[in-house]
Amino acid sequence: MPLLVGRRVLLIITGGIAAYKSLELIRRLREQGARVRCILTRGGEQFVTPLSVAALSEEKVFQDIFSLTDESEMGHIRLSREADLLVVAPASANVLARMAAGIADDLATTVLLATDKPVLVAPAMNVRMWEHPATRANMATLAARGVRRVGPAAGDLACGETGAGRMAEVADILAAIADMLAAKALLAGRRALVTSGPTHEPIDPVRFIANRSSGKQGHAIAAALARLGAEVTLVSGPVAIPDPPGVRTVRVESATDMLAACQAALPADVAVFAAAVADWRVAEPAAQKRKKQEGAPPPTLSLAPNPDILATVARLETGRPTLVVGFAAETENVLDNARAKRRRKGCDWIVANDVSTGTGTFGGDDNTVHLIGADEEEAWPPMTKEAVAERLAERIALRLEARR
Repeated sequence: MPLLVGRRVLLIITGGIAAYKSLELIRRLREQGARVRCILTRGGEQFVTPLSVAALSEEKVFQDIFSLTDESEMGHIRLSREADLLVVAPASANVLARMAAGIADDLATTVLLATDKPVLVAPAMNVRMWEHPATRANMATLAARGVRRVGPAAGDLACGETGAGRMAEVADILAAIADMLAAKALLAGRRALVTSGPTHEPIDPVRFIANRSSGKQGHAIAAALARLGAEVTLVSGPVAIPDPPGVRTVRVESATDMLAACQAALPADVAVFAAAVADWRVAEPAAQKRKKQEGAPPPTLSLAPNPDILATVARLETGRPTLVVGFAAETENVLDNARAKRRRKGCDWIVANDVSTGTGTFGGDDNTVHLIGADEEEAWPPMTKEAVAERLAERIALRLEARR
């Protein structure tokens, strides 16, 4: 499996002749399985085109902080937070100075000031600029703040001089990226099972009973666990979103199918049941499409209970995951219903969320949840589903480590 599969790198390309190397860096990162988003500064645009960057990254290129389209689709705060690592390559003397001073006068520097993720810089400039006391002081300031550096290398420079100032080779930048991200592999060697999406319970070959779950939260959790190094099996009901990278995905339709797939995926260290499984199924689905008869009353559906996947796994006597996490999608009395569900199902944690009309949770990109355990409760602030997934994955890693 590629080394960086599923990892999210935000690459900031600043002005300098070395910007051409950024295209090769994007290509190599993608080969390693990373998702790459790019910010191209006005200086960077003088050396590489947005079209080239977009073609290689297969992502939208972000350029202007004042673009209303960008801000409505992906605000600069979210852009910085939805990355595992920020890489500035090439990092010009100018951008290093602005970073050290905390200046935020364009999209790149605003994102760098707003981020809570690790930052790697690959300096590239004239040797005199690199050796200038101001640049040295700026680098010392950034290093004290935890910014990592790769390069610069010594050799012939584009300006005709010789000395330190060449941007590090792409292979060296890749190695530095892999080294920084390896430190986050908190779940290396762990196995995880995640369920996601709705189930479809057939009425006949055409119609079915389902719910509004999009699968966004479950898929985000599977991706977050994979980014922390876990070997993840995602059992997904019918959804319209792509499979997460670095995850083994098993697609199912009904609750019965989902239970069988979950049992086949065991043993696991952690199981997260985020799917919105239908509580009932049609006891005897029609073999042919039900026809509407003129003047006849609508058919009566006889329902049977579906298997309780969460309770089945949580109450296993042999092979139970160390940590079993359920979800409670409620429309009223959210906390009381979630607490009761946790006790009834026998799981370790319940993630409770309000899916009532007007919340936008089902099908939306944001969520507001409570994490409920036997002796603990946490109210998390409103955040994106990806941020919920990241926080939950980190909590899972800490709990499994404590139980090691």
